[in-house]
Amino acid sequence: MIRDTAAVKAQGSNVPDSALYSTDEELFRERCRSFLRAYPFDATIDQDAPEALGQCRAYQAALFEAGLAGLTYPQEWGGQGLTSRYQQIWREESTGYPLPTRPIAISHGMCLPVLNQFGTDEQKRTHMRCMIRGDDIFCQLFSEPNAGSDVASLQTKAVRDGDEWVIIGQKVWTTRAHLADHGLIVLRTDPTVPKHQGLSMFIVDMRAPGVEVRPLRQLTGRSRFSEVFFTDVRVPGGAVVGPLNDGWRVTTAMLMYERVSVQQGASSEGRHARADSLIAAARAAGRGGDPVVRQRLADLYIRETLLALGAERAQTQVKAGLAPGPSGSVGKLASALVAARYRDLLLDLHGPASVAWVDGEGAERAERALDTLMTSIAGGTNEIQRNILGDRVLGLPREPSVDRDVPFQDLLVNRG
Repeated sequence: MIRDTAAVKAQGSNVPDSALYSTDEELFRERCRSFLRAYPFDATIDQDAPEALGQCRAYQAALFEAGLAGLTYPQEWGGQGLTSRYQQIWREESTGYPLPTRPIAISHGMCLPVLNQFGTDEQKRTHMRCMIRGDDIFCQLFSEPNAGSDVASLQTKAVRDGDEWVIIGQKVWTTRAHLADHGLIVLRTDPTVPKHQGLSMFIVDMRAPGVEVRPLRQLTGRSRFSEVFFTDVRVPGGAVVGPLNDGWRVTTAMLMYERVSVQQGASSEGRHARADSLIAAARAAGRGGDPVVRQRLADLYIRETLLALGAERAQTQVKAGLAPGPSGSVGKLASALVAARYRDLLLDLHGPASVAWVDGEGAERAERALDTLMTSIAGGTNEIQRNILGDRVLGLPREPSVDRDVPFQDLLVNRG
């Protein structure tokens, strides 16, 4: 366990506080290293394959038992109650390890911090420890067929029925809905007010009667996303997260967490892992000496490193208890632009083999290229990020919004 510095000082030690904390950090760093060296998992398993979920749960449970999960969350909810410095140490030590935690990226990167910030004590008591341990996996249910970038136009509704709510409608592009035990869903609860004011967020059981999950096949051939149908799905009154009809504030916070998570995911394998892979590819193709290729590689290396440093800073702020603000759009936009540069250079280096292949390596390479397209959409498109930065960071005039003060029930989007 981490040494209790307060107890050490109480025993009359003359060691300064700075030295005590430094020693604690060194002990914690060694614990991280020991765990990463000792815990066995199969790094060859495709993290989108069905068998990856079991490995992820087992790994997260081991991490929890070692006192290395939920580092900055309160101990009463299953966390370790540590400062963001310890989270940074874990990131430093685990960078480069192919951690098998992709199946819970949404659950931990977006849903967990939202529950911690807005959930009731009962909700936190019921879910957070299980989420941190990997036993309870959450998904995020926002987008709809007619509400993508404009999430506030959503039509899926929750109607009060006594002490319960009844959910009716459809969500789409829900990442890993087929793996989730629960979901955080934003719903229309008052159509008589403007669209941003009549929303509420709920916890929904993804195994409840009336919930139907249909996986969607992507360009890559995988099915990470699903459309989800809700037919008279009942949830208790205590399932509301945050104030009733104030769900847009909760939703906005969750989108900010998502943008930080997307940025972090882009740099999770190392500060310049993509550039490193393309440097090796350039050498293998005999183009390592091409000055134009070298310049593009250097540019990608620099941008990827800056992206990783920005992700570390954003995560430190989040773990310190600071809700991410609109500046999170900087990292999200940067992630998409770096991904596009990586894709263009990857396709250029491999030429026709990028779109026609006969081996597994070629298929994997094409999938990596296609996956980068998602980065410019997930968490809000590049255009949305630029609008946010222009409006909330640079103070530029907002775009016209003629429906801002119109009751949702009077909007054309709400008419069949």
